[in-house]
Amino acid sequence: MRTAHRVETVRAAEAALMARLPEGALMGRAAAGLAAACCSLLGKGRVYGARVVLLVGSGDNGGDALYAGARLARRGAGVTAVLLGARAHEGGLAALAAAGGRVADDPFEPLAVADLVLDGITGIGGRGGLRPDAVPVARAARGSDAVVVAVDLPSGVDADTGEVPGEVLRADVTVTFGTYKPGLLVDPGREYAGALRLVDIGLGDELPGVPVVEALQHQDVARLLPVPGAGSDKYRRGVLGVVAGSARYPGAAVLTVAGALRGGAGAVRYVGPAADAVIARHPETLVHAGPPAAAGRVQAWVVGPGLGDGPGVAEVLASDVPVLVDADGLRGLDPALVRARPAPTLLTPHAGEAAALLGVAREEVEAGRLAAVRELTGRFGATVLLKGSTTLVYGPEGGPVRVNPTGTGWLATAGSGDVLSGLAGSLLAAGLPPVDAASCAAYLHGLAARRASEGRGPVTASEVAGALGGAWRDVSEAG
Repeated sequence: MRTAHRVETVRAAEAALMARLPEGALMGRAAAGLAAACCSLLGKGRVYGARVVLLVGSGDNGGDALYAGARLARRGAGVTAVLLGARAHEGGLAALAAAGGRVADDPFEPLAVADLVLDGITGIGGRGGLRPDAVPVARAARGSDAVVVAVDLPSGVDADTGEVPGEVLRADVTVTFGTYKPGLLVDPGREYAGALRLVDIGLGDELPGVPVVEALQHQDVARLLPVPGAGSDKYRRGVLGVVAGSARYPGAAVLTVAGALRGGAGAVRYVGPAADAVIARHPETLVHAGPPAAAGRVQAWVVGPGLGDGPGVAEVLASDVPVLVDADGLRGLDPALVRARPAPTLLTPHAGEAAALLGVAREEVEAGRLAAVRELTGRFGATVLLKGSTTLVYGPEGGPVRVNPTGTGWLATAGSGDVLSGLAGSLLAAGLPPVDAASCAAYLHGLAARRASEGRGPVTASEVAGALGGAWRDVSEAG
């Protein structure tokens, strides 16, 4: 599992560790890891003679870049530092000079021919985007043919939130130290980070046990997924009720049921006007004309996809089993009604639906995704899966926000959210707590989209549903 901690937590852990280490040892560890990553990016045998440019801001982030540059210079790289802060780390400057590196008079000249650029302008202490004097240099670096490596965090990204309040130097690779930072895992910051590499500098024992953000990996999901035993039957495995679809949107019902049937529950009961379409595609589905309370026993409900203005939301919310509310079911949803429920509720909005629930502009949700998912959870007393470029999951019990690492842009297609709702609802019916059900569903959903799109580009929601079995198998085998 990838875990991320706030800047103040990292700073405290670093201070505690530095108190037990010789002076400069911690920065030395970071610089050694950073230099090793740069060597691997340049390629075997290509460090000698490589042209490396260091963009150096004030403070320790610039110091890390300078010490790493000194190591590269000792291996034969031509290293030039561009000083962008009010002051540069004195020890790092001395180390670079001793190794044969130099400080540029003209920042643009070395960037024009650079093979690799180290972004050590601001790092995790930066706020408010790049300063105006650094913007043209950052643009020149990004416009060059060089590989751009961010030191700990791309300059201009907020480390704690992933927010991007101004101009950012986009990295091809980010080498981060000790622990991941939330801004590296959550968009829009994640988009600027490129590939992530974590350097262990010994902070493990100093960091608290509960991070603020975490991202599941294959093994984590495998441990959470339900596995039927020898004594299982369809009812013990869980029955999911689905209230979805309408005369105008029968496909939403078909896709929700498709996701549900591949989600681990023993049976799916469908209630709604699209029964004929559902049975034609999925004959194993149990259908009922309604109302939901008369459909038979279920362990969880999904309500909302393609429902339009049709009935069903209030009846389902009145039940005493977990309920997932999506799409049309979210429209005008009353927080008091959700908070009063005796059983858990899982809301699965995209950014536009989240904005409507919060009474803010969509752009505000997209710019501050961590704040939005926490606000929604607090307002409704429900677990929230906020869909988007990075899907976030947060529950009313608190703890880390989970960020899904498997998403792909090919999921931005009609009906893919319906498949996700059915999948997550099925995991709820199988007995997973809402945070785990939502996290595992998002993970498998993203993995299925990758499988379906590999080598040929765009995919449909039906193809994503069809690839869920393979995604589940991949995860289970890794566990």
